Amino acid sequence: MSFDAWIGREQQSSDVLDAARAARWLATFDLAMPEPAIMPQGIHFALCTPDAPTAALGEDGHPARDESAESFLPPFSMPRRMWASSTIEFRAPIAVGAAISRTSRVASISEKEGGSGKLAFVNVEHETRANGTLSVLETQTLVYRDAASSDAPLAPPELGEEVLDASEWEAHRVLNPDPRLLFRYSSLTFNTHRIHYDAPYARDVERYRGLVVHGPLTASLLLQLAATMLGENALRAFEFRGVSPAIADEPLHLVMRGSEGSFELGAFAQDGRQITKAKAAI
Repeated sequence: MSFDAWIGREQQSSDVLDAARAARWLATFDLAMPEPAIMPQGIHFALCTPDAPTAALGEDGHPARDESAESFLPPFSMPRRMWASSTIEFRAPIAVGAAISRTSRVASISEKEGGSGKLAFVNVEHETRANGTLSVLETQTLVYRDAASSDAPLAPPELGEEVLDASEWEAHRVLNPDPRLLFRYSSLTFNTHRIHYDAPYARDVERYRGLVVHGPLTASLLLQLAATMLGENALRAFEFRGVSPAIADEPLHLVMRGSEGSFELGAFAQDGRQITKAKAAI
């Protein structure tokens, strides 16, 4: 089946970043309300979230896809979905109380054979405005994969005995993202993908070793690390790419280094396995 008909499809959504929403987002990350009330970068992940009815969800928790004109994303046969990467431009900060609008557009679709089976890639462009002002431009890459076999090795491998050496990084933060943090972030983003809260499903169906930390949650934590070094809303551009799953209740190392307006960031497991690659510019 050709999915060319989905290229160019658009979806419009709107939202309001009210004080209660802002307070819940800040509380999730143990952050205080800024003064003035300009939200940190990363808040856009929790705005204009999907609102499919519960009856329209697939087994994995994502909105089901079909061949209808109302289906924004194409109905690939591959059932497993992951947020692989994003390229983001920050144009203007977002204030508490702002009216939000977003235009999302399917920019490209490609399919190929990988080592683990069929893969499909969808690039979605998001244009987010706050009170009519262009605030965030993001190109998000989604990847769809074949179902995991029931006897597939659990991913990622168990932690090794090695310990990450962060001495070459200028900034280093360690935290344990536990299920409470994952639950709150799923609630903020209205994300019902079961790998983030349903441990038996994550293990038995998608073959993860535990609950999986959201890619944009890790990205948000990296943005907060950048803010501690550079100040709030300092970044002009930010890119991140998932390399390996982060598992809940295991140490997550966030690191950053760079100068002259260009920075490298990353997230690592305790044993040095890289989870996320990222870069930023001011």
